[in-house]
Amino acid sequence: MGRVYDDERLAGVYQGGNEMPDASLHDWTHLIGSFVGRPSPAVVDIGAGTGMFCASMARRLDPSRVVGVDASVPMLAEAQRHNSHAAVQYLAGTAEAVPTRSDLFDLALLSRVIHHLPDRVRVAHELARILRPGGTTVIRTTFRERLDALVYDYWPGLRELDEQRFPSRSDVLEDFALAGFTVRTVISFARPVTTSLRDYHARMASQPQSKFARLTAAEFEEGLGRLRADAENEPTTRPVPVRERYDVAVLSLA
Repeated sequence: MGRVYDDERLAGVYQGGNEMPDASLHDWTHLIGSFVGRPSPAVVDIGAGTGMFCASMARRLDPSRVVGVDASVPMLAEAQRHNSHAAVQYLAGTAEAVPTRSDLFDLALLSRVIHHLPDRVRVAHELARILRPGGTTVIRTTFRERLDALVYDYWPGLRELDEQRFPSRSDVLEDFALAGFTVRTVISFARPVTTSLRDYHARMASQPQSKFARLTAAEFEEGLGRLRADAENEPTTRPVPVRERYDVAVLSLA
């Protein structure tokens, strides 16, 4: 996971800049949980960030345990502050070396993190180690060939950068196959992340994603200005929720 996540500023704005309406988080959590065929599953969230999914899964999936793993100490501090839960344990670690014993989990979630992991084969083998036989890995991402987020409309340079660093669908599935995973399904799922373009503008102003660090100050301000203008023209009586779509790859361990 990129060392940019050691950035205390980014960790401090990440929760507010990436949280979603509770109804959306509910839908995402139940979708992820639907791929587990066991009651009270043990869950690990790799690259847990500030723990939004950890806390939501603890509340909604009746898990036996939830472990959130992240390489960033500042992110984990924010997770404890915003998303502590009796069923959740946060651990410092990497996707390549998860600090738990083997054969422990029924479900591994990798949400918006796969593009930070250059050695995906090593990651897949590590997940195979910590998952129980028949365990499930859910990868929530946007594959290179399907980059379609609203952020690219205002910062088109980010699309060019993400085309270089995001893996394709075949890249990911082939790498995980080498570790013994088989593909159950790959779907597309979208839910609102803000209730209006004005809210979206307020979030993006804090630069809450690591990709913004790749822009110059002038490039960021130019895009933010275009977004501000559109947000100000949005009718206050008819705000339009901003939806984000993600690819969801579900893989099973033999």
